Amino acid sequence: MSNEQKTERQLSRSTAHDDEVRLEAAAELGDGNQAPPAVPATAQSGELQPGLRDSQSLMQKIVTGNALVAVLAVVMSLILGGLLIAITDVRVAEAAGYFFARPVDMLAAGWTAASEAYIALFQGAVFNWEADTFAAMIYPLTQTLTVATPLICAGLGVALAFRAGLFNIGAQGQMIIGATLAAWVGFTWHLPVGLHLLLVVIAGIVGGAFWAGIVGLLKAKTGAHEVILTIMLNYVAINLVLYLLTTPAFQRPGSSNPISPQLDDTALYPLMFGDGFRLHWGFVVAIALTVLVSWLLNRSTIGFELRAVGANPTAARTAGISVTKGYVIVMVIAGALAGLAGVAQVAGTEHVLTAGVAASFGFDAITVALLGRSTPWGTFAAGLLFGAFRAGGVVMQTNTGTSIDIVLVVQSLIVLFIAAPPLVRSVFRLPEPGAVRKGPKARKHATAGGAA
Repeated sequence: MSNEQKTERQLSRSTAHDDEVRLEAAAELGDGNQAPPAVPATAQSGELQPGLRDSQSLMQKIVTGNALVAVLAVVMSLILGGLLIAITDVRVAEAAGYFFARPVDMLAAGWTAASEAYIALFQGAVFNWEADTFAAMIYPLTQTLTVATPLICAGLGVALAFRAGLFNIGAQGQMIIGATLAAWVGFTWHLPVGLHLLLVVIAGIVGGAFWAGIVGLLKAKTGAHEVILTIMLNYVAINLVLYLLTTPAFQRPGSSNPISPQLDDTALYPLMFGDGFRLHWGFVVAIALTVLVSWLLNRSTIGFELRAVGANPTAARTAGISVTKGYVIVMVIAGALAGLAGVAQVAGTEHVLTAGVAASFGFDAITVALLGRSTPWGTFAAGLLFGAFRAGGVVMQTNTGTSIDIVLVVQSLIVLFIAAPPLVRSVFRLPEPGAVRKGPKARKHATAGGAA
């Protein structure tokens, strides 16, 4: 064989290897940036050019990463929320009447209004240094963790579906059905400690998984859009629980109100710090679920297949992965996670089943998953943040008179900025992910490729 033939064969092998690496990178959501169908691109995480990872400095990775964009989105939302607080404050309006005579007074009044509101928000969500005892000081933090528990569980279900290319906005209905079955087992069956709670948890998992499995099956068999299916099933779940609470099987004896009997003590999550706090062991379950979903996505074969389906269903099907099976599996798991959020409500905080058992947790879970970039630990952190907003917003309104709607505005702004990363990057003048300088290795590789 001549030298020219040997060189041609080596170049062909090198090209085939490079193509294989690029295909694998496209199928890996963790390393690719190919947005799955029907899912916002901002819900994905990864890099467009994995080969640049080694050539980037630590600072380049930080300023071009999605985590920094999420943090800056929160900062921008808090700043705009502070401006809104200042504009609507009575003291600021009074000082504005003589702004041209003493402009500093209006600026000082605006700063006071915004700072007092955010200090109250912090004291109600994290740490209250004005309390008399240490237990009272950390009570706000335990409240945040309590509220964050169902947000994290339901958010993980939404995020997991995002990674598989499905826009699951049915966490509300899945949470309601999971809570309904869990509550029924909790107040109907009278079992020993340990066994009773275990069956309550299993009932919640089964309820949520069944409700979401309907969507996955219809999506796989008929191609029906999951957004329409989940919206309709949300309404079905809401009205179903309203009906059940008027039947003898679910209504509290001797009462005409739509409320169930109280769950047995053996069916409840134990409290973590005694009767003085509401924080229960459901939060530990939320941590365990985050670890489990992280392992499932990044370390298991099923997780790889789900991410491949989300990245490119056609390529996944060509590679021998069953896309229809993937849709069913991911929706069943997502529903089970949302069902556990319902268990956290009935067995952790409410102890009864009502029509508003899910509140707006299922819908807020969509925001939590988006803010967390559809990653397990990102969703966990976003759940804590939104739990802090919920817990601290009440104290902010009570102590300063600031409307709790301001918290909703801040949350909405966070979603707006998360959905528009170029806007955040332009405001803070951050480079785009693909606009980083190539390091020595990358330049050397590019030079060698040009020479070839």
